[in-house]
Amino acid sequence: MSYDGRRDIERLIDGIAKTRAPRVYFIGLGGVSVSSLALESLERGYAVSGSDRSESELTDKVAAAGGEVHIGHDAANVRAFRPDLLVYSAAIHDDNPEMMAAREDSIPVFRRAEYLGYIMSESRVRVGVCGMHGKSTTTGLVSHLLIDGGLDPTVEVGAPVAELGGCCRDGEGGIFVYEACEYTDSFLYTAPTDVIVTNIDLEHLDWFSGLDAIIASFRRFISMSRRAVLNAADENVMRAAEGYEGEIITYSADPSVKADYTCGEIVYDHGHPSFDVYERGSLLLHASLGLAGAHNAMNALAAIAEARALGVAASSIERSLPVFTGCQRRFERIGVTKNGALLYDDYAHHPTEIAAILKTVKTLGCRRSVIIHQPHTYSRLQGLYDSYTELFRPGEILSDTDVVIFADIYAAREKAEDYHVSSERLAADTGRMYLGSFENIARWIDENTGEGDVVMTVGAGDVVKLTKMVAMR
Repeated sequence: MSYDGRRDIERLIDGIAKTRAPRVYFIGLGGVSVSSLALESLERGYAVSGSDRSESELTDKVAAAGGEVHIGHDAANVRAFRPDLLVYSAAIHDDNPEMMAAREDSIPVFRRAEYLGYIMSESRVRVGVCGMHGKSTTTGLVSHLLIDGGLDPTVEVGAPVAELGGCCRDGEGGIFVYEACEYTDSFLYTAPTDVIVTNIDLEHLDWFSGLDAIIASFRRFISMSRRAVLNAADENVMRAAEGYEGEIITYSADPSVKADYTCGEIVYDHGHPSFDVYERGSLLLHASLGLAGAHNAMNALAAIAEARALGVAASSIERSLPVFTGCQRRFERIGVTKNGALLYDDYAHHPTEIAAILKTVKTLGCRRSVIIHQPHTYSRLQGLYDSYTELFRPGEILSDTDVVIFADIYAAREKAEDYHVSSERLAADTGRMYLGSFENIARWIDENTGEGDVVMTVGAGDVVKLTKMVAMR
């Protein structure tokens, strides 16, 4: 499929819409992005059906909006609905029975990102937020600043945002803000006018051959835009922007790096940073964040830079920043355990992200950190194994008194027998703990943590289930 698949969708749907409502089938309705696209399609008056392997809040939302939802994948679902086109998520493979049925019946099949590119194509400004880390939070924050600034954007973000009431929002302002995912080069199927690049790191080694291939993919994405907001402190980001001929706006929280948007000294209040923001050397505003962690100072600068480029007043931004509390599963406070420990959860699954979270935990002033990490995919753990072991051994971030417990690897699309890593091995190589099941880990937390401890579940898989298994006040 070409990167211009969205144009094929446009031609197909425009032709059908002249006589009747288009019919779209989605595989992977339980995913954040696919469910958002299904909801947007329903808003447009399309007939929508789709499936996922299990029921969830997201599938329920699609059903409540008028979509037809199937639990489990079956060729009969597609054939009974008779769609004009089928849209599938990156998690769906060619041997999926619904995908096979569509192809056998000559139903056009498109990637999720191609359909996203089609959905946004009518917006005059299309802001794609990309980067290995921080893109969900930055997407949510940009959207929040634009909404408060009166620009009424349409939004698609990869995690639920309280201020948006979910993962997506319909707006009438002609601006489309979306999280642009680099995995499988998905973002290249979209159509940005503006891009924000938070960082570029070694990641997705089951798809990319190495850092050069990653930078080349980002370079292509940046080149699709008219304006690029770039993290000037990230060498890989600046490499990806080499040769770019559009408007460049830079930001950096590092005082040694020159940039268009910078910040003064960062002060923390229970982990929440506040700082002065400078626009091209002049004081612009004072930022007090509703988000915790130094890494969110960088995300805020990126969001501020884009909001300013789109005309949002500094006074509006200053009022909006403290109100934004972030995305679900991004340093989310769950509550207090029965024995008095603070319980948090975070989606971090790459060593760089996890390090940022661990540093943020330390700003809370806790006696001891208790980290339960579930590695996400065998390929990521194997490809970045040295980084994981260095991070979790006692050292600069974690001490001997801090506790780390590894849960079993979340396989996602992979098979254990294809790799030679495990959580047991990671525990042995770092001098940390492996306890097996979530039940065992929850029991350990109940029996061994209390006042002064911060317990943090960390990972992109289902480790969040632990937060419902621990005894709470």
